[in-house]
Amino acid sequence: MLAPRRPPPQAWRALRLLHTTPRACNRIGPPDPISNLRPILYDDPLPPHAEDLRHPYSLSEFRGGDTVEYQWKLQRQQLDAWNHAFWTNSNTRFEAAKDAVLSSIPETATPDARERALADFYKHWVIQESSRQEAYNREWRRRSFEEIKLAARVHYEKFTARFFG
Repeated sequence: MLAPRRPPPQAWRALRLLHTTPRACNRIGPPDPISNLRPILYDDPLPPHAEDLRHPYSLSEFRGGDTVEYQWKLQRQQLDAWNHAFWTNSNTRFEAAKDAVLSSIPETATPDARERALADFYKHWVIQESSRQEAYNREWRRRSFEEIKLAARVHYEKFTARFFG
């Protein structure tokens, strides 16, 4: 019976470099009662910003990888906050308008009349909000793409730093 071949020691070191950091596990919180979004609780906190540190060396002497990571994590949290604010505002306005429609329906109205009034409200709401929703979608895609580019840059820099120091 043949024994499996072991990789050379250099390969072991390279493999170990790939698995030395603990895994970060982001958690999902309970849904917000107004925005209906579930917040992401990031496991990796923002690193200290380089300009906040006081040390005897010039910041230009060191690589800027930490600032890119800081920018990515900050942008990620800003996108989450912006998204939450949009949906909180949208859902608050929707519920207020829906309550106004429901309160304008007489108590003696039939269930069919209530359904027609709500159907008309939903139709007008979608038409009224379409331009706002399209602007939100464009901005969300733009911000998300910027965040993806920063995340890829951070992960690429970390990957190359493992091999080239």
